[in-house]
Amino acid sequence: MEFQNEEFEDESFEDLDLTGVSFKNSKFIDCTFQDCNLTNIDLNNTRLQDVRFIDCKVMGLDLSKCNDFVLSFAFEGCSISYSNFSDMDLKDAEFIGCEIHGCDFVNTSLKNASFEGSDLKDSLFGNTDLSFASFRNARNYNIDPNNNKLKKAKFSMPEVVSLLSIYDIEIE
Repeated sequence: MEFQNEEFEDESFEDLDLTGVSFKNSKFIDCTFQDCNLTNIDLNNTRLQDVRFIDCKVMGLDLSKCNDFVLSFAFEGCSISYSNFSDMDLKDAEFIGCEIHGCDFVNTSLKNASFEGSDLKDSLFGNTDLSFASFRNARNYNIDPNNNKLKKAKFSMPEVVSLLSIYDIEIE
């Protein structure tokens, strides 16, 4: 199946190994990827509108190269690593129950986004708008409250204590 310079609407892709495939200049509207390997795919000028990724392996992607017109997607139960979400407007994005390791969210608007139940080990947040975002039951995040907007963001105990780690204080 060819994925470059194509348009897909209301399609489901299941159990596919798409490692290294080019999605360049393609449109995916109301599509679902389930149990797919999306390692190192080329997203240059790719349009993702209402796309769901369920139980997928997502590695080495630069989502900042996507076409940002009506960009909207959700990840559920995915393993996301070494991917770039920087300099993007990802309001209302969902990352539910995902492993998000070593990803960059620098200069990104994540207003009202959800990272509920996700593991954010080694992911980077800097100058990021996390207003109204939810980190309920999320873990291993390292967010500097002095360098990110956290107005009305939601966190769970005991992980919320990690927000104080930059102050080099002891909590007993």
